[in-house]
Amino acid sequence: MLILISDAFDPGLPAKLNKFGEVTSDKSRLPEAEVVLIRSKTKVTSEYMDGAPKLKLVIRGGVGLDNVDLDYAREKGIIVHNTAAASAIAVAELAFTLMMAVTNHIARAHQSMAEGKWLKKELKRTELYGKTLGIVGLGRIGTELAIRAKAFGMTVAAYDPYVKFSEHADLKKTLKALLNISDYVSMHMPLTPETEGLINSDLLKEFKDGAILINTGRGKTIVEEDVATALRSGKLAGFGNDVWYSDPPESTPLREAPNMTMTPHLGASTKENLLRIGEIIEDLIGEYVNGK
Repeated sequence: MLILISDAFDPGLPAKLNKFGEVTSDKSRLPEAEVVLIRSKTKVTSEYMDGAPKLKLVIRGGVGLDNVDLDYAREKGIIVHNTAAASAIAVAELAFTLMMAVTNHIARAHQSMAEGKWLKKELKRTELYGKTLGIVGLGRIGTELAIRAKAFGMTVAAYDPYVKFSEHADLKKTLKALLNISDYVSMHMPLTPETEGLINSDLLKEFKDGAILINTGRGKTIVEEDVATALRSGKLAGFGNDVWYSDPPESTPLREAPNMTMTPHLGASTKENLLRIGEIIEDLIGEYVNGK
């Protein structure tokens, strides 16, 4: 059995998987591969799968599966898994980091100091304590973020049509009801036809004036131009963004927007998370080999 590692994983992963068969990172050997390991860069389209006649198992190291054509995989009898349980802490910590960075002007403060400027009077901080965090999507990551926000004395509310109870957040029945009360809004939703372009000019009207938006979920859940307009008008006081329409973004109006803090899709990129992903992958391939 050939296992193709198509994207970047922990360097120690090949040694862990050798017991199952040959492991390679040579993408030209895709036609020989029975198992393919991907993250966000590789797109497992119908054409990709047609070029892999021996492919039986795809494992995505991460949460979302929007880079895999799931319907076609099902038609071809290809099993698809993700490693959702591994990434929750890493992504939640980055979301919280962006909240703190935006409200404390960390990027601008650092850059100004590097340029020899002293903006002590110009950079006005606000505190997270006592503010309301609205979490859109209360899965594993959203829940981990809620726990951290409560530790900082924040009021935590959430909207998720698939979650009926949470001990960590006050669930709102509508997204509008959540946005109306939130000082911070953090996005943790998969990319689906229902969520694509969800944060647009119409929905931004429901945000509190001066709210701060954080997105570590999926880039295409927002309309970038509409968010940039909201930042220029002051409707949004800031935006911390880790996810983009493409990695890296070919172009984006957010680069020129004020009060932006940008990161290059770092959410799942912690040493600890890559180790957890490797452990889950090892278990999944073991189950596949054993016919479970």
